[in-house]
Amino acid sequence: MTVDPVHPENLQLYDTTLRDGGQQEGIQFSVADKLKIAELVDSLGVGFIEGGWPGSNPVDTEFFARAASLELRNARLVAFGSTRRAGRRAGDDPQLRALCEAGTEWVCVVAKAHDMHVTQALHTTLDENLAMVTETVEYLIGEGKKVIVDAEHYFDGFRSNPAYALEVIRDAAEAGAQTVVLCDTNGGMLPSWMGDIVSSSASIGVELGVHCHNDSGCAVANSLAALEAGASQVQGTINGYGERTGNMDLTTLIADVQLKYGWPVVTPEQLGMLTQVSRTVAEIANQPAQLRQPFVGESAFAHKAGLHASALKVNDGLYQHVQPAAVGNDMRMLISEMAGRANIQIKGEQLGLDLSDRELAGRVADAVKQREARGYAYEAADASFELLVRRMAGTGDDAPFEVISWRVFTEQGVMPADDPDHSVAASEATVKLAAKGTRQLYVGEGNGPVNALDQALSRALSPVYPQVRQFELTDYRVRILDRGHGTDATVRVQIDTTCEEITWTTVGVGENVIEASWEALTEAYLFGLTKRYGLAR
Repeated sequence: MTVDPVHPENLQLYDTTLRDGGQQEGIQFSVADKLKIAELVDSLGVGFIEGGWPGSNPVDTEFFARAASLELRNARLVAFGSTRRAGRRAGDDPQLRALCEAGTEWVCVVAKAHDMHVTQALHTTLDENLAMVTETVEYLIGEGKKVIVDAEHYFDGFRSNPAYALEVIRDAAEAGAQTVVLCDTNGGMLPSWMGDIVSSSASIGVELGVHCHNDSGCAVANSLAALEAGASQVQGTINGYGERTGNMDLTTLIADVQLKYGWPVVTPEQLGMLTQVSRTVAEIANQPAQLRQPFVGESAFAHKAGLHASALKVNDGLYQHVQPAAVGNDMRMLISEMAGRANIQIKGEQLGLDLSDRELAGRVADAVKQREARGYAYEAADASFELLVRRMAGTGDDAPFEVISWRVFTEQGVMPADDPDHSVAASEATVKLAAKGTRQLYVGEGNGPVNALDQALSRALSPVYPQVRQFELTDYRVRILDRGHGTDATVRVQIDTTCEEITWTTVGVGENVIEASWEALTEAYLFGLTKRYGLAR
């Protein structure tokens, strides 16, 4: 029998997305980005938000100047910096003055805790480094600040020279630091090592925190081990953003300590916002969503195997470790060649389709398997799956339009007027269809055959269905399914279409990429008109 760890009396969640998270390759936050993210993190109930390093760059300096307008309800804003430079008085250090001028009650300073880093990176003595820690903390407290000290490379330093690493903590504590954070800066620790070192460091008599990187893939596990060993503050970033392999993912840790340990670190309502905050921060950071991210990923509660679906119909806890709604996520039933009748029925319920008829559900399951054998993929194309079900149930016969014929051609050698030396290929498509009892024939031009077909289809439908003018093709993906056939290979095309912030995905398959694209394109318009607007012929 396992025993739940004892909840720390004052567990503190500390977010460093705006500083450490911003060091990830491909992330560059603007001031506006940082202000938005700060409000989102605050809404989760996080206690501390590290805003950046004032004085080190214009964005961070401006952020703190504008952060006074933030109305944070839960978090305290923290300015980050380092100890005074070697050989300089704390009061004369410009970066310490920038910390004081940032306007925050709390500041966090990084200090070296690894003897090799002191001598080889700072190029100073071990005694001078200790003086830098003591004098920096005392100076900032004298300026009215509450101080957190990040003991950089602490765990590597402890394994190399434990006496010196402990002395850094002791001097910071005696100087008046509120919390000393033990940093696994290189991210190479394992949970058992982490727990032992935190336990060995807890006798100093100061609140300990932990800051883990994910280079060993253990950042969350290491952080949990540190909390179990006596740490009371845990630092991390939303979605685990950070340099190299990233920082500890705060969204995973919050869910773990709340749902597994039963520690009330946030309210149930705040926990229910976890998925939304994770995905909104990803949008702001311009980062792709991590589909398999624990708790908040789109695939976190996705089920594909038919055996799973049968069990989930009886008890949705049989193949899910927590309820998805607790973290603001949803269960997803994936439709594939592995799907059985139970998958189809659960998916139908999620889409608002009546598939209680076992015979119909079985026929749909068989059709999905047959079509997936031909190359279709419905697990990421809910719109095409729904159209398939409606057709098989007899509710999709009254379609809003019917294509009579289409054609497209591309002409090479067109010379743009503004660049006569550059030859481009122009495409032209013709679409003939019937809608509301009338026939429409329109031509569309585009910078490629799919774009031309999209333009022609939209123009042909807009006289009777003006709503289609709001449809926008937002993503187009092609996959070759049998590479051994070269240019004669079967291809699968998936199209994302967006209207009023709602996006749906359709799929088409064929040996001709244009034919496959046309199938996905017409399905996109059919779904948008029948589902989004409830229109029929």
